[in-house]
Amino acid sequence: MFLDKIKDFWTKKIVKKSLSNVKHNESVSSIKKIGIIIDESYFNEKNLLLNQLKLNGISEENIEILAFRNRVKKNETFDYTVFSYKDLSWNATFDKNEIIDFVNQNFDLLVSYYDVEKAPLLLVTSLSKANFKVGFANVDKRLNHFMIDTQAENYKVFIEELFKYLKILNKL
Repeated sequence: MFLDKIKDFWTKKIVKKSLSNVKHNESVSSIKKIGIIIDESYFNEKNLLLNQLKLNGISEENIEILAFRNRVKKNETFDYTVFSYKDLSWNATFDKNEIIDFVNQNFDLLVSYYDVEKAPLLLVTSLSKANFKVGFANVDKRLNHFMIDTQAENYKVFIEELFKYLKILNKL
């Protein structure tokens, strides 16, 4: 527990230092493939969030999920990739191939669905090669291209605002 706190502090320091060099690129492509990073230790309504995305015209095969949990039990199985603090190394890298593959995918949209700053979540968002990143307003502003000011429990409001502004930005 204590070592997790130190690792968390160290990783946040590395991420925040790397954010000073971030260059945002202008993307004009439409949204087809979506990556979602969810903090399941705080928000566990993943299926309701996915249903809202489907109602807005995104097909399920174009959505990929990466979920974070504080602790993952050995015998638990998931139909999506789950990671925890133990998958994060001391030099702010991941050893799990599924996380590396997720980060290296060129998503049209990355939804960082967490409103509490945890080092592994910040690291995945900052390393992602997504064209357009969306997240919550109370997370570091340099991580995302677009921020929505609401709470994670209000997934309907988040999705409504997201699609309203994607239409305004001609991304749909």
